[in-house]
Amino acid sequence: MLSDIHLERYADTLIWGLKTARTKPFHKQDMVLIRYDAPALKLAEILYTRLLEMGLNPVQRCTLTPHMEKSFFQLSNSRQLTFQPPGEREFYNNLSGSIYLHAPESITHLSEADPKKIGKSSVARKFIRDILNKREEMGDFGWTLCMLPTIELARHADLSIDEYTRQIVNACFLNHASPVSEWQSIFEKSRSIKTWLNRMNVQYFHVESSHVDLKITPGDQRKWIGITGHNIPSFELFLSPDWRGTQGVYFANQPSYRNGNYVENVRLEFKDGVAIKISARKGESFVKNQLAMDKGASRLGEFSLTDKRFSKIDRFMANTLFDENFGGPHGNCHVALGSSYTDTYSGNSAELTERLKKKLGFNDSALHWDLVNTEQKRVSAHLTTGGQITVYEDGQFTC
Repeated sequence: MLSDIHLERYADTLIWGLKTARTKPFHKQDMVLIRYDAPALKLAEILYTRLLEMGLNPVQRCTLTPHMEKSFFQLSNSRQLTFQPPGEREFYNNLSGSIYLHAPESITHLSEADPKKIGKSSVARKFIRDILNKREEMGDFGWTLCMLPTIELARHADLSIDEYTRQIVNACFLNHASPVSEWQSIFEKSRSIKTWLNRMNVQYFHVESSHVDLKITPGDQRKWIGITGHNIPSFELFLSPDWRGTQGVYFANQPSYRNGNYVENVRLEFKDGVAIKISARKGESFVKNQLAMDKGASRLGEFSLTDKRFSKIDRFMANTLFDENFGGPHGNCHVALGSSYTDTYSGNSAELTERLKKKLGFNDSALHWDLVNTEQKRVSAHLTTGGQITVYEDGQFTC
């Protein structure tokens, strides 16, 4: 497990991530939510103290235990599934920051829960995401998150708890006296890659691997972003494409755990931006139900590439935060089904209205599900001028 020194360094890194992710500086008395799973209590206590010392107002909320969450989806009727406590809208309308400490004690406890119930509950809470997205677009909200090792995660990743912990320590630079300096260095190195990508006038990107043949249209007024402090760790560079231009086949060779369900070998065939054929070796019914959650759930909200030169993650971790940042021998590509990230808009995000989002092809959904491919691949940019550039090969950007 993480030592006291590791936890202190993790807290330093999360405060860096929180401040880096928010485009405006924090002000005294701003309210910051610390949301945490029970095993992460010690880190939550350290962060609570740090936020007080910064003059901020920390609010702590422990997440549902696996038993509570299982009971909720087993016993809730329709009204209970969509119930929201009084004051939730006011709370999030005034929230300035959020730190989430993910330390699950179970990741398969909802395997028998009705996927439609899970979807209905997610849709009922979508208003929270909408509020926070708008506040982030205005520069009034910033967020970050991390993961702590648990016996459950290590077991599903087929690692010992010591091996699992070592992956986290290495990936987040907690074995360095100043992990923040390491993150700041990667933050700076990624700038040149993003600048290079954003100079191109790309009609579409073509992703090719053993099982992937996918064309993705970046769309108008888009920019590549990433390594912004939002996720600890995060080595990916990504954009939210114009969902309408997605064509071809995507395959996730890496397994995924979501809402207490395990899925494996998800294959998606897109036509005119929509996943028209959906299959999976395991968990197919769950996948299909998730992608039927709402109109946008079967469309792309994100396209991402991770450079293996940045990421030290080389094992499956049974957790999306780490798995979507997998380095290994070939880096990784991942796509997200569902909601898009409006901070990939190249204009002034504060002026990005719902009408303009729709016009530009930013996807909207209660779902956001990352599916990862770690195969050897080539990604080429087909330019509006008719030329073609290989932008990613052998697990790294080619610039």
